[in-house]
Amino acid sequence: MKRFVSLLLLATFSLAVLTACNTMEGLGKDVKKLGQKVEDKASN
Repeated sequence: MKRFVSLLLLATFSLAVLTACNTMEGLGKDVKKLGQKVEDKASN
């Protein structure tokens, strides 16, 4: 039973970490696009 609980906790933690990576990657892309738009407006 302890082994099952340990594996379940490990799987949950791994899933949370992987989901956070994908979310941060998407956020980085959004910030990059926003920065490009600001630069375009500033240069005009």
